[in-house]
Amino acid sequence: MTNPIANSAATFSIRKGGIRWGEATIKLWLRICTTLSLVTTVAIVVLLLGESLGFFRAVSPAEFFLGTRWIPLIKPSSYGVLPLVWGTTVITVGAAIIAIPLGLASAIYLSEYASDRMRAWIKPILELLAGIPTVVYGYFALTFITPLLRHFIPAIQVFNALSAAIVVGIMILPTIATLSDNALRAVPVSLRQAAYAVGATSYEVTTRVVVPAGLSGVMASFLLAVSRAIGETMAVTLAAGQTPNLNLSLLESIETMTAYIVQISLGDTPSGSIAYQTLFAVAMVLFIITLTINIVSQWILGRFREVYD
Repeated sequence: MTNPIANSAATFSIRKGGIRWGEATIKLWLRICTTLSLVTTVAIVVLLLGESLGFFRAVSPAEFFLGTRWIPLIKPSSYGVLPLVWGTTVITVGAAIIAIPLGLASAIYLSEYASDRMRAWIKPILELLAGIPTVVYGYFALTFITPLLRHFIPAIQVFNALSAAIVVGIMILPTIATLSDNALRAVPVSLRQAAYAVGATSYEVTTRVVVPAGLSGVMASFLLAVSRAIGETMAVTLAAGQTPNLNLSLLESIETMTAYIVQISLGDTPSGSIAYQTLFAVAMVLFIITLTINIVSQWILGRFREVYD
């Protein structure tokens, strides 16, 4: 017969034992990291808002968001941000058109068709692309992709949107391939076996069972890759140039929001001037766009997440 008093005493000794200093240190460190992340985010938002409000006291929001000319550094000045937003959109959409099909196809091959030996070779090569510095991608576009395109399109300029879109597409491809591969491999094998049991072919199992089951992770990888493409800086600056144009041609130089931030950050613009404050106004627009995409990706991941036992 058990003694309830002894049991309660043992439980009390376990719960009220000495302080676990290792565990307490880890918890403290995690709290510090979380606090630093929150403080950094809040500081960035406050800085961007403060400088942006100073800019909008001199320039009307209507001119900034609806204007079609971006000439902030020379007189007469014009502060329409649409050319920068358009340049960012062109690069992002072009990169997505290149990277999404190739990345998803790579993920399907690695997850469903590649042997273990082949996967051991291909997966590190794909992930190696993510470790190459972005400035190297920019010079690759400038010295290889653009001269190659000139053999087929002689009218293409040295700095152009097409080369930038191609190189950014190569950059974000590992993100899509890796995250989509992880999402597809998380689909239980029992679903595949059930589909094969009713006579489905390998193609039908992949397209009608595995991909729909892992769709939340696949879509999240798309949005995260697009978010990185929007924020890409050095590769776009070197490949696309710094000419804010509002046209449909991919053969001409354009300027993205990040490229303009690099231009202002060189230090030639006087601090406190309207031209200097455009840096924060453009950065605020970029921050809002990126934040929106990340929120949408988290919503999609939570809304369509499949939970398996």
